[in-house]
Amino acid sequence: MTATLHPLTDTDPFSAEILADPLPFQAALRDAGPVTHLARHDLYGMGRYAEVHAALVDWQRFCSGAGVGLVNFRTEEPWRPPSLLLETDPPHHDAPRRVLAPILGPRALRRLRDRWFAAAEEHVDALLGGGRGPVDVDGMADLAESFPLRVFPDAVGIPREGREHLLPYGDHLFNAFGPANWLVEAGAVHVAEHAAWVNAQCTRQVLADDGFGAAIWAAADRGDITAEQAPLIVRSLLSAGVDTTVHGLGAVLRALATHPEAWAALRERPDLARVAFDEAVRWESPVQTFFRTAEVDVPIGGTVVPEGAKILMFLGSANRDPRHWDDPDRFDLTRDPSGHVGFGMGLHQCVGQHVARLEAAALLSALAARVSRIEPSAEPIRHLNNTMRAFASQPLRLYRA
Repeated sequence: MTATLHPLTDTDPFSAEILADPLPFQAALRDAGPVTHLARHDLYGMGRYAEVHAALVDWQRFCSGAGVGLVNFRTEEPWRPPSLLLETDPPHHDAPRRVLAPILGPRALRRLRDRWFAAAEEHVDALLGGGRGPVDVDGMADLAESFPLRVFPDAVGIPREGREHLLPYGDHLFNAFGPANWLVEAGAVHVAEHAAWVNAQCTRQVLADDGFGAAIWAAADRGDITAEQAPLIVRSLLSAGVDTTVHGLGAVLRALATHPEAWAALRERPDLARVAFDEAVRWESPVQTFFRTAEVDVPIGGTVVPEGAKILMFLGSANRDPRHWDDPDRFDLTRDPSGHVGFGMGLHQCVGQHVARLEAAALLSALAARVSRIEPSAEPIRHLNNTMRAFASQPLRLYRA
């Protein structure tokens, strides 16, 4: 069997139009079938929850070691050394994951909780100032970007100077998972400078003694990983641990600003902060797509994805698939969003998701205690990226409690 061609075959999922508003394309992709051949880039696309979830947990047939972007590492040279977490499979994936999981796990994060909640309160207080009227802010620059860039690099143990490199570096990284289009070309101009700074922060000498980075190097001293692997694992934190959280926070701020009943519920029950964040990750899906490579001929539906083919999993589409979710386009704090694939699923599920949830809980709790109402003050501006669904700017009006 060969894959049946559908009307979507000439569509470019990385066009500016679809990146700006992917929902109509994703609905068409789901309706076209369990898998569709996207001839523009000679890849196979899956948009339904069942198939995306199945592929994410089946690392034996849908491998990550050939790259989680469009480039096939078995035939092309990656632009940087591959990630030991995202872009490897067992057994090479095992030791780095085994080292990092407890460092970023819920038990280890307990020591950061009070510090991050206090930092969030201080951050929101400074933003609101001492007046009485509403305050206009940019939800991205003033909240979603500035708070994570304050607390997370501190926890990793890198210096404060130079952190402005983190977001453009991550932005290029996620763009580079897609085709070499205008977005990749724009980021390539300065990526060497950003990458050099990021790589320099991963060395033992630069990192503080009590951070995530030092704990990774301690694992190398114990022989759990090699000294060559340690800086690459630290780099994974700085590569995938910043932009994803920033745009996850952007998503939950957008959701709460446009759903006043959800904001009222959160103010009444601040313990809903984590549910709100996960529901926003499902609803908006900051990480929209990831690739896998077929290790063998894989039957899907009535077609076969051939060995060596690239498969594009549309996580955002799966998270809005009405075959799995009731009323999926609705942001709903009474829903259990825990099955969403916004953090991936299976062996390669995001190892830093507990960190992101803690950052979100801290910031949302501080806002809920101090802001009676949050609403858009102007239309947000999208930031286009080949992998991420993001905002460049999100004007918000905050009414003091």
